[in-house]
Formats: sequence, structure tokens, C-alpha cells
Amino acid sequence: MITVVHRRYVPYAHAHYAGNLVDGAYSLGLFGDVATEVCIRLDGDEGLFASYSDVQFRAPVQAGDVLEVTATVTRMGTRSRTVDFTCAVVCRGTGGSGARVLPEPIVAVTATGTVVVPPRPPSGLSAAPETGRHG
Repeated sequence: MITVVHRRYVPYAHAHYAGNLVDGAYSLGLFGDVATEVCIRLDGDEGLFASYSDVQFRAPVQAGDVLEVTATVTRMGTRSRTVDFTCAVVCRGTGGSGARVLPEPIVAVTATGTVVVPPRPPSGLSAAPETGRHG
């Protein structure tokens, strides 16, 4: 239906464990970012993450890595969208400022999640634009 891809460098400040390992929540945060773009592109709204039905941590993510995060919508309900996520390491830090491009990406995390968006206005009506003025 739609696929959105983000790439992100993992800074050394995010290393949480020995060996410059990054916690799994880092990838889940990236899934939230790419899901937001999916909702904007499909629905014109950031939407909300409702749940994960499956998360698999398959390989380590390390500081100095470059990640490619992909979200693919697999089902669209009236207000919900089921999304398959993949976080793959495409470049691996080798220590200090060194890094190398990997010949094949390493799939580090996969997940399936559900996002929800507000109901669409009835046909022929549009939501009132936000003016920035309140009162």
C-alpha cells in the first residue's frame, strides 16, 4: 500500500551497554518516527501508535551504525493501519570515527504495529484549518 524509509546515524551518546550496544527501545523510537510519516502521507495527521503485536530483536545495534528503518502498511481499517517495520544496519561503526558500508544489511529488529488516525470528515466537508488564534 505504502512504504516509508528513514535512515539514521546512531550517535555514540546513545550507547547504553558494554561494546557500544544501544538498547532496543532506540529502534522502537525510530519505528514511531517512520509511522508518523506514514500517517501524515496517508491521512494528513500524525496519528497515534496504539500497539505492537510482535517485536523481534534479531541482531545488535551499536553506536556508530547507520540504520535503515522501513514501515510498510499491510492493512487499512477505517481508522487503524497495520504496519510492518524493519530496522536494518546498513553501515557498521568500527570504533572511533571509523565505519564501513556492509555488503548486505543486517536485520536488527522487526515488528508489527497498529497506528490509529482521527476519523475523516464526512464527504464534501473539510476540517476547519487551524489559524493559530485561540480565544
